[in-house]
Amino acid sequence: MAGEPSSLSSLEEELTCSICLSIFNNPVTTPCGHNFCLSCLDLTWKDDLALGYSCPQCRNHFYAKPTLHKNTVLSTVVDTVSKSLKGKSQDETKGAALDSTVIFCDTCMVSKASKTCLTCMVSYCDSHLRPHLDNPVFHVHQLTEPLPDLQQRICKEHHKTLEFFCKDHNKCICGACLHSHLTCKFTSLDCEIAEKEKNLKEKLATLRGQIEKTKNVIFEMKGEQSSLRDSAVNRKAELEAEYRVMKDLIEKDEREAMNLLDREEESAQARIQSLMQRMTKNIEEMSSCKDQIESVLAQGQQIAVLQCTIDLPKSATLTPYAPGINMNSKQLKMYNSSAMSLKKYLTDVLSLPVEERVQMLNAGADKTSDVAEDNNPTNKPRERINKSGKSPKPPKLRDLPKNTKNPQLLPVVSVPVPLFSGNSLLGAFYYGHTSQNYMSKIIKPIDPTEVKNRHDLQQKYPKPLPVSVPVPLFSGNSLLGDFVSKVDKPFNPTEVKNRNDLLQYAFDLTLDAKTAHRRIVISDNFTKASVSDEMMSYPDSPARFTVCSQVLCSKGFSRGRHYWEVKMTSSNFCAIGVASGSIERKGATSKLGRNKESWCIEWFNVKLSAWHDQRETALENPSSSRVGVLLDCDGGSLTFYSISDHLRLIHTFSCRFPEAVYPAFWLFSSGTAVSLCKPTA
Repeated sequence: MAGEPSSLSSLEEELTCSICLSIFNNPVTTPCGHNFCLSCLDLTWKDDLALGYSCPQCRNHFYAKPTLHKNTVLSTVVDTVSKSLKGKSQDETKGAALDSTVIFCDTCMVSKASKTCLTCMVSYCDSHLRPHLDNPVFHVHQLTEPLPDLQQRICKEHHKTLEFFCKDHNKCICGACLHSHLTCKFTSLDCEIAEKEKNLKEKLATLRGQIEKTKNVIFEMKGEQSSLRDSAVNRKAELEAEYRVMKDLIEKDEREAMNLLDREEESAQARIQSLMQRMTKNIEEMSSCKDQIESVLAQGQQIAVLQCTIDLPKSATLTPYAPGINMNSKQLKMYNSSAMSLKKYLTDVLSLPVEERVQMLNAGADKTSDVAEDNNPTNKPRERINKSGKSPKPPKLRDLPKNTKNPQLLPVVSVPVPLFSGNSLLGAFYYGHTSQNYMSKIIKPIDPTEVKNRHDLQQKYPKPLPVSVPVPLFSGNSLLGDFVSKVDKPFNPTEVKNRNDLLQYAFDLTLDAKTAHRRIVISDNFTKASVSDEMMSYPDSPARFTVCSQVLCSKGFSRGRHYWEVKMTSSNFCAIGVASGSIERKGATSKLGRNKESWCIEWFNVKLSAWHDQRETALENPSSSRVGVLLDCDGGSLTFYSISDHLRLIHTFSCRFPEAVYPAFWLFSSGTAVSLCKPTA
């Protein structure tokens, strides 16, 4: 056994990774036979990726990243040696701790104590313990193993041995202290110590288990890191291939355009060269004729001049000019126009955020297919068809909505239906079932200020005759009932108890990416907003929030009632509300509720508050993941509801909106998201 430490030390050196110089952790073997830690090897190859994959020890190069397998035998040896070294280290630590806690005899202060007397409160060595063992007087004294905390076992108030533990006051007490703790719960000191030790050991076991689980999770996360790196490499290769195809297509089209331009140039050069050769020939003919004339005139013989019959060549009568030869063929013009249009289209597409490109590209593809089909002379005129495969018929005025599963009809009665002045719903309903002439008069708007006498009223509003009309009764959202209820009773958002009463004002919304802060991620067809730890590459826009992570919807409202619902994921540090289009986009005052242009309810962790113009109103948190918002522009109110099993009012703002307001959201903490729901019954 004497050589065991040295053998373990030498074995530990053999089991050391040459990269981190520590004992192997999850050892793997390369194709060349060398062993390394998996994390060390991945990190080395990641740093030296430009140089390829090679063994850090023998520098053997691999053309592709080799598949690494765990060396199970080596892992077993490493675990065994690690446990032995750990046990040895713990024994040494324990021995050192024991040496540091040696208890000496309180009498001689030299020898090691063998017992402690809890009656005398003194520790004795074997020699000085003899009287307690031999003298019968000391037989009643309580002896125990040497205690290092002997002075702490004496009551500071009564200077007696601490024998009990008071649970109510959580302190050790002696026998004399009992008179002041008669109503308390107490136990013996040894029982309480045993219970405390048991509790601490359970906590220690829990901590050890959690530490081991955490280490396993870290190991799994390191594996996920490696998988993510491999996935990123594969995704990069796929994207590079896609972009390479697009580049090849553009380069091919560019080569064809350049070849066409070269052919156009060669043709134009050939035409110019032909014309130049013809003009050179004309110059030679005219020069020959000129020399003949000069020769005759130089002789000075008048008779010879009279007998001279030299005709000018045909080219002498022509006016020379440089022809306008260009390279503006129809095909070349089409190539030029195509390149400019493609450049503009790509510029427009690439200037958009990635989330909006797909929608634009799909819209462009649909438009291209429609144009191609319309340009085909063999295609017949297309008709819009519904899901059943039949062309829809135009709607009729008599086709009334059926909002109930079992619509009922009132008995047929002969009554004169009264006509309400103005744009009457009841009048339109009545005349829609009796006469087209009446209907045409009803749907034509008139100005009541233009009425001058009774005769005008009789002409514009003829008295209806009593007729037998089967009047359908619609339950729920009744055309007649809704009109009468709105006339008889004013709308009060705080008295709404049924969600179906709000759904009649439902409106589908989409988020406006031009206003989104760069931390906001827009997804799910512009209906979901979430927070990202990385900044998005949105283009610059004057409408974009630059300080607060906020986003507005693309639709604003200035009239009428409008209702929408929002589903929240992890409603920590987020806000839902409305904001005017003139809200500031920069600075701390651009946050929802911190200015006069916005109203919101805000979750700050578990605290819920209503905010407007820097004023906060604390609210009761309903702990609901779905919130309904009713905006009554005409009535001047903004109401928030908790949507769960039943409708519950959260808060109402009573205010007048000076301009159009847009649904707005503030998101801060990572993992928080809001989704615009499509309200359905």
